[in-house]
Amino acid sequence: MFRSFSYQMYEMAFAALAPARAVSDASRFVFANPFNPLSMTPLAKNIAASAEMFERVTRRYGKPAFGLSRTTVAGETVPIAEQIVWERPFCRLVHFRRVGLELAKPQPKLLLVAPMSGHYATLLRGTVETFLPTHDVYITDWVDARMAPLAAGGFDLDDYIDYLRDMLARLGPGVHTIGVCQPAVPLIAAIALTEAEGDPASPASMTLMGGPIDTRRSPTAVNLLAERRGVEWFRRNCLYAVPFPYPGFGRLVYPGFLQLSGSWR
Repeated sequence: MFRSFSYQMYEMAFAALAPARAVSDASRFVFANPFNPLSMTPLAKNIAASAEMFERVTRRYGKPAFGLSRTTVAGETVPIAEQIVWERPFCRLVHFRRVGLELAKPQPKLLLVAPMSGHYATLLRGTVETFLPTHDVYITDWVDARMAPLAAGGFDLDDYIDYLRDMLARLGPGVHTIGVCQPAVPLIAAIALTEAEGDPASPASMTLMGGPIDTRRSPTAVNLLAERRGVEWFRRNCLYAVPFPYPGFGRLVYPGFLQLSGSWR
């Protein structure tokens, strides 16, 4: 109950800042306006900068778009169309289809497994853009857990691995895979299972970037803290119930605001 209330208080604090944001926006408009003769004074510049900083810190940032409208393949410029080709309650598989492209030999498929925790898939926008001229690119677009209703069930490591195996089956044999940061462990597990079972959907290659596999090797401060505290401590102190009115009301999650506050420390 306390955890649910804490998350609710956090959301209420953001709502309570709305009037202050309105005043801040008005102040920035007045003191940064070139038609205001005071706008060139040091005092006005400081006020305008402070108001802008307050607005940025208290802003809720929505999910950015990939914004990839075209690419160049074999010297030919082709438009890009984003298509959802596979979907489950906690993830969508997005295909960057190169419209009207005709090649004598099909280019290899590439599955980019984006980080799920605390990031949008658009974090890898530059990676997608780089591979588009030479690969048929797909990327995991994870759903914010607070937007997934309780009726959709839970999502744990086993589910994560099953999702990746379903995606590999959807893409078919010969796909190349790249796991960036957090997905490294579930990706290597999913591929190990496909290989062990002789699954024809086993990928042609796997690249892991920035994802620790054995955290006992070269442990960081985070690893040492995890060993010292134990799993139960994190369950008691890091899981919060999603507040109303989000669709995932009541779901236990590790909120982004808590992750960020931990990073600052």
